[in-house]
Amino acid sequence: MEANAADATPDLEPALAAPVTDYQPAARWFHLSAARRKLAAQFFRFGVVGSLGFLWDFATVYSMRYLIGLTGAMILAYFVAASMNWLMNRLWTFRGTGSAGSMLRQWGTFLAANSLGFLLNRGTALFLVYTVALCNAHPVLALVAGTFAGMFCNFTLSRRLVFR
Repeated sequence: MEANAADATPDLEPALAAPVTDYQPAARWFHLSAARRKLAAQFFRFGVVGSLGFLWDFATVYSMRYLIGLTGAMILAYFVAASMNWLMNRLWTFRGTGSAGSMLRQWGTFLAANSLGFLLNRGTALFLVYTVALCNAHPVLALVAGTFAGMFCNFTLSRRLVFR
């Protein structure tokens, strides 16, 4: 009987040596169509531009808050950052799309289209500054929250209305 117990043990060597070619769930999971890859690349670039815009936003708030007050600095900073973001999105994120026509008109359309994002962004930031003592002491925390609150809305509206 002892010999039979040894025979009952499966031999795993052939299974381990065989290449796995049929089952690749990661490849299927990350497979994107050309249109989805383009969208993902645009969203990535939009995020990079938004990060740079956040730096403009941050620098403007912190440099102007004692001159014009925190609320005034936050509103001014939005327009500085939005203008820089529009320019960088025009030149890099959405290069070659929606570039025809007046730059001034496109800038205005960008600001108008992103007004909902503005309300989400600054509404979140101002709400946090006036209701959370930590955010009032360190407005950068409120700016980060506001940036994320408006980002998806701004990307969608920019892509569909401004840079099409």
